[in-house]
Amino acid sequence: MKNLLTLHEAIVIALININKENFSATFDEIADFIEKRGLYTERKGEIDLTKQIMLRSTKSKGNYIYLFEQIDNSSIKLRK
Repeated sequence: MKNLLTLHEAIVIALININKENFSATFDEIADFIEKRGLYTERKGEIDLTKQIMLRSTKSKGNYIYLFEQIDNSSIKLRK
């Protein structure tokens, strides 16, 4: 089944739902949320979803810096 959302869209949905006060979560919490709800099921390669989330939200050549702010090595939050 083709994904209806991109990974960064699924991350945003996870952050909004996991912590409604400051829209933050760990990469593991985000991956668990996405997996349980089937938000991003079709993935390329053998990269673990937690690692993909970390790479998409903190690396990706800065493409998503307008969406995510890294809190520490294992957590991000939505930018305001």
